[in-house]
Amino acid sequence: MQNNPQQNPEPGSPQAAGASDAQDNNQRYWFHILAQNTPAARHLHVARLVDKARQQGDRVCILCDNQQQAEELDDLLWTFNPETFIPHSIAHDPNTPCTDPVGLLLHPPTAADWDTIIVLSSTLPDDAHQYRRLALVAHNDPATLNQARGHYKQLRQKGIEARVHDMRRR
Repeated sequence: MQNNPQQNPEPGSPQAAGASDAQDNNQRYWFHILAQNTPAARHLHVARLVDKARQQGDRVCILCDNQQQAEELDDLLWTFNPETFIPHSIAHDPNTPCTDPVGLLLHPPTAADWDTIIVLSSTLPDDAHQYRRLALVAHNDPATLNQARGHYKQLRQKGIEARVHDMRRR
């Protein structure tokens, strides 16, 4: 008789928050807190996350607050790594689907359209619990951290325990 130790669920997964195994095992939630205190550092971190997700074959949505933020990320995605090409576009209208592998959205995403959602906006989408992968990214700025903490609390209210990556402690 073999002794099979019970495996603990991965932090950030719905099972870690007590959700049913019937949910998608690929569903993950992360909360990244950067040591740097600038929006530029936040955007660079997002670009790296997008690159990593794209290498894994994901369609990635970045939920932006405004046109300026979307344009800054648009410029960065074209230039941040000269060895990679990340096809992307800015999506303004929720009635016109984004067909690129990466979308910079100025409206709430549809969960079924994206593998990974990166939230930079001040509002967490109501259906955040339906996304396969979701990342909150905050730079070390009091207002941004408070906003991200609010998102984190909203996820917990939905029964989701996001895995925290606090880079300020490194």
